[in-house]
Amino acid sequence: MGSEGPGRGFGSGAERDIDDLPRNDANYTALTPLWFLERAALAQPDRASVVHGPVRYTWAETYRRCRRLASALARRSVGNGSTVAVIAPNVPAVYEAHFGVPMSGAVVNCVNIRLNAETIAFLLDHSVAQVVMVDQEFFTLAEESLKIVAEKKKQGFRPPILIVIGDPTCDPKSLKYALGQGATEYEEFLKTGDPEFNWKPPKDEWQSIALGYTSGTTSSPKGVVLHHRGAYLMALSVAMVWGMPEGAVYLWTLPMFHCNGWCYTWALAAFCGTSICLRQVSTKAIYTGIIKQGVTHFCCAPVVMNNLINSPASETFLPLPHVVNVMLAGAAPTPSLLAALSIRGFRVTHTYGLSETYGPSTLCAWKPEWDNLPLEERSRLHCRQGIRYTALEGLDVVDPKTMVPVPADGKSYGEIVMRGNAVMKGYLKNPKANAEAFAHGWYHSGDLGVKHPDGYIEVKDRMKDIIISGGENISTLEVEKVVHMHPAVLEASVVARADERWGESPCAFITLKEGSSSSDEAALASDIMKFCRERMPGYWVPKSVVFGPLPKTATGKIKKHELRAKAKELGPVKKSRM
Repeated sequence: MGSEGPGRGFGSGAERDIDDLPRNDANYTALTPLWFLERAALAQPDRASVVHGPVRYTWAETYRRCRRLASALARRSVGNGSTVAVIAPNVPAVYEAHFGVPMSGAVVNCVNIRLNAETIAFLLDHSVAQVVMVDQEFFTLAEESLKIVAEKKKQGFRPPILIVIGDPTCDPKSLKYALGQGATEYEEFLKTGDPEFNWKPPKDEWQSIALGYTSGTTSSPKGVVLHHRGAYLMALSVAMVWGMPEGAVYLWTLPMFHCNGWCYTWALAAFCGTSICLRQVSTKAIYTGIIKQGVTHFCCAPVVMNNLINSPASETFLPLPHVVNVMLAGAAPTPSLLAALSIRGFRVTHTYGLSETYGPSTLCAWKPEWDNLPLEERSRLHCRQGIRYTALEGLDVVDPKTMVPVPADGKSYGEIVMRGNAVMKGYLKNPKANAEAFAHGWYHSGDLGVKHPDGYIEVKDRMKDIIISGGENISTLEVEKVVHMHPAVLEASVVARADERWGESPCAFITLKEGSSSSDEAALASDIMKFCRERMPGYWVPKSVVFGPLPKTATGKIKKHELRAKAKELGPVKKSRM
């Protein structure tokens, strides 16, 4: 047997190759999305990068501003091992933080602005935030949160560097108050940095780039840690699977604090696109962006689009002047919503994912043969969660106990699991949760789903949301699809309610469309139940209906845990018939 070469022989533990060529500085660099910004400034220096009301920056300006931010942080000993918390809506400073903070070596933690002071205090303490950047309108929220941390830490409390982000579109009173409390104004902070700062990419692509916290609806929020390699690969992947072209005009309807804007913060730099910032999302703002600013792409949860198609004619601009690409995720869209969007000229890409997978990581990839199908059938196929993103190496539906894949029959339930570069590093300071999440070498989503004969997966429910009625499993998502078809229903969410006869039965919480009469709620509830009974198995039909607005998170997800609590308060259904 011939010579194997050093380190290449059998039993060495290394895989065999045809050579012994080593990595060196010329042929190997750690992957990081930070390089995208440097390239954008070179390729399109004068193109608009970020637009917010009267504020407009070019890619050359954004690159200089991000280097200033990195330099200003570094001069204050903020770098590797540090966390910078950002509490703000979609404004330019949040976009800049996605580059400027990691350029200093620190980790960016974008905080949900709808959280209360107690929860934000937990995040700031848990992440040991060395810097807090906060929008002027949320300064008092940050102030209250830091007071809670200070009271907890007592003598051990070290106040973070406090930076207030001013916004010319807001009342100046809140900015004046923040400055009076000793905060440094963001633009003044940038002036202390070098616009030519010689930032360094991470030596190791496993280095953390971002930290984001889960909603923590049943326990303390978990800190999801993401690395530079995953951010680089997903930034390219999210644009690739969407067919996003160079120079796209992107409207920030999706909060940047949600999974780093599904990685489009970094992707827009890679594709030299333009960010149109929105402090507050409204139907009018979306249509204005499309008509006046040429918006070509935006992302959101289905609830945003549901409001869009049900908005008054005075706020609607149809037909659209050009094709507008919409990426939906955050909750499963109903076939009726997808059909309505298609009719109106929106090109919808349906995706699915979690904070732990950098945001959406699967998509319902469109097949040309679907073009000739009836609209209803196309929409039914399109509402599935589909196949993995290019940057996700593994996706399956398995029996969570045996890890054996379920049959691809569209009927057998299992847990959706993922593995690959698009999966988080893990939860910060939480070994128990990490052991559970990564059991058997896969990330466990906690979502129940099926696999169809064509290999596409479909989410059926959260494992904790499934309703077990008389020993039969009921998918709340399947029930919601039918309830949404009723002409009076704007939004619906179904949860389990105790049932004296069946153990549990479906309880539907419903928001009615504007103009729908709820003067006789009992009659309307009966009509909705009758409508459902004609379209689904009898034991799926909601046995109780509650009308009113649905509680939602900052990203438009319905807070089912609150609805479950309300259903519990209602007590058990006394008499229930199949």
